[in-house]
Amino acid sequence: MEKSSQKKAYILTVDMGYGHQRAVYPLYDIGAVPPQIPIDPKYPVISANVYPGIPKVDRIRWEGGRNIYETISRMKKLPVVGKYVFGILDYLQRIEPFYPRRDLSAPTAQLKQIYRMIHRGWGKDLIEKLNHKPLPLITSFFNTAFFAEEHGYKEDIYCLCTDTDIARAWVPLEPKKSRIIYFAPSKRVKDRLMLYGVSPEKIYVTGFPLPKENIGDKKNNKTLRETLGCRIAHLDPHGIYQQKYSGLIDNYLGKQFCRVDQKHVLTIAFAVGGAGAQRDIGITILQSLRGYIDSGQVRLILVAGSRPDVYKYYQQEMVRLGLEKECGRCIEILYADNKAEYFRKFNEMLKTTDILWTKPSELSFYAGLGLPIIMAPTVGSQEDFNKAWLHSIGAGFEQEDPRYTDQWLFDWLSSGWLAQAAMEGFLDAPQNGAYHIENIVLRGKRSEISDTQLM
Repeated sequence: MEKSSQKKAYILTVDMGYGHQRAVYPLYDIGAVPPQIPIDPKYPVISANVYPGIPKVDRIRWEGGRNIYETISRMKKLPVVGKYVFGILDYLQRIEPFYPRRDLSAPTAQLKQIYRMIHRGWGKDLIEKLNHKPLPLITSFFNTAFFAEEHGYKEDIYCLCTDTDIARAWVPLEPKKSRIIYFAPSKRVKDRLMLYGVSPEKIYVTGFPLPKENIGDKKNNKTLRETLGCRIAHLDPHGIYQQKYSGLIDNYLGKQFCRVDQKHVLTIAFAVGGAGAQRDIGITILQSLRGYIDSGQVRLILVAGSRPDVYKYYQQEMVRLGLEKECGRCIEILYADNKAEYFRKFNEMLKTTDILWTKPSELSFYAGLGLPIIMAPTVGSQEDFNKAWLHSIGAGFEQEDPRYTDQWLFDWLSSGWLAQAAMEGFLDAPQNGAYHIENIVLRGKRSEISDTQLM
């Protein structure tokens, strides 16, 4: 694939949860502002469901889907009814078992409905505006890739998949005829896309785009190695893992980055998903670790994201527990009033975070930053596959009872288990997805992961 030197692309996503927007955040520096869509030039990412000038009918179509998903996600924890209602939604979005390998190209009822809406004009206004000055288009949502193809977008269309396995909904009605090019975050996604009928020459295994500020130079990933070198000391306080695997650590991390003294206490970040579910787990963790927090041995960051309701909930709980004076010292609530600022703050926070506790969403890929993942319960079929992927590379573990975090977490630390998980993620999870994608889109170079894992 040869291209002329392209310096910019349109970065397109949807404002639904965090996954699709977090996926394109590392690419915003190559984003262009469309002449017909007045978005912020400092963060040139287009949200297909809320862009300036979106027709009312299109906004209503998007809002209906988002409101239903977020409401049902929060309902899941309700006894009997919640699980039943969520089960129906999850079934409609299910990912079929991979084995036995078979033809899975037949479109689903959900996909046919999406195309009926597109053929009635859904997304046409957006694509017409982008066509005033067409550039390569990178999108992290399947509907918007379909918009571009069906409404005659005049440049290349790239679709970035956001989980370790994907449903049939990601692929067009007639995949063999489609010109959409896919970026797969894992080899399993490439294999799945081929079962759905996508030609292998239209798939690049790039890995998930991780934030460049957490990786550093793509040649040696200096920032990543420095932060992991510091993290290992906290995750292996008795040196059990470091002693046993000193050769491996020195070889893959680099001796200059090993055994670096930490300048902060053990830091745990609990991140709530985009629908705001599971926020109560953060308070349970806080209550369990309160003795360690009060003594200055642990710092806890409650990640509220860009949801004011979650932020307010954590503030109220801090007051209820008499901990409002601790906020900012050993307890922090990470919040921003927009997602771009939230992602920036979150990525900065990760540089001094030792353990990331979250449901296995798109954040599963952040194991590639050398972060051990403690997994909260899954929400949706795709997160079950993400959980399996984290297990397969040894970078994540399911949480024990959060009420007893003060017991089991320190057993894990004493054994060096979490240090091993950090190294496994660093060694086996892809890290340079953003750089691979830039090489393909802007420079026409076939740029892929060379040592992909089965999963």
